[in-house]
Amino acid sequence: MSSTAIVRAGPFHPAALAAIHATGFPAGEAWSTGMIAGHMSMPGVFGFIDERGGMILGRVAADEAEILTLAVSPAVRRLGIAGALMRVAAGHAHASGAARLFLEVAETNEAALALYAGLGFETTGRRPDYYARGVDARLLCAALPLGG
Repeated sequence: MSSTAIVRAGPFHPAALAAIHATGFPAGEAWSTGMIAGHMSMPGVFGFIDERGGMILGRVAADEAEILTLAVSPAVRRLGIAGALMRVAAGHAHASGAARLFLEVAETNEAALALYAGLGFETTGRRPDYYARGVDARLLCAALPLGG
């Protein structure tokens, strides 16, 4: 899959990012336009949007980066959008000086866990009851540049 549909998110994208985020998360867990705009105004935060229905936000601080959120609309899942967004974000983080990339994912999200494992992420810890409904978060880390 080509990354030609992926563009860097700017100050005019928070509403579009929030609309995608709302399709990818249960009610009450999706980030609002204001939350996304607030994150994007912070130092080191970057975002990318896939015009087909995917979004990612990340942050770089010194030699580390983290994925803040990633969402793909259900109608376009299984097309490689999440993997493409991860690769673009990881490339941006690496070019910005990050040597490692961190993220959190629900232990019940098998599709995401498989994606991240394929990209070279390894489990470094857990956060009990981190998500709604008592779901634990798995903490993952990968060296940059990404392998997979």
